[in-house]
Amino acid sequence: MKKLTKAEEEIMQMIWDQEPCTVRDLINKMPSPKPPHSSISSIVRILERKGFAGHKAYGRTHVYHSLVDKKSYSRFSLKNLVSRYFEGSMNELVSFLVRQEDIKVEELQALIRELSAKNQKKQ
Repeated sequence: MKKLTKAEEEIMQMIWDQEPCTVRDLINKMPSPKPPHSSISSIVRILERKGFAGHKAYGRTHVYHSLVDKKSYSRFSLKNLVSRYFEGSMNELVSFLVRQEDIKVEELQALIRELSAKNQKKQ
């Protein structure tokens, strides 16, 4: 899977949220000042070339949909982040979040319970 640029990821997030959608639908959901139609259309075509989006043509209108689900891209992005900044270790990521106080003890305990429940189901 390829990494998306910030602009591509923003548009892909909108496609996931609104699909199926047209370029006009995407632009209508954007704050003012609205970007040019050609700019958003170009980004969507790039997403198609990268295999993230597809379309169905209805005359001159193209209706876009995702080809990669949000969960898969989230997993890919998180693994990429952990690989680049935390030596490939999820433990390092969680330790970092705890040290930075970006995760509360209650949240960590909830994660531990979730992992324990998942492990019990596997057995």
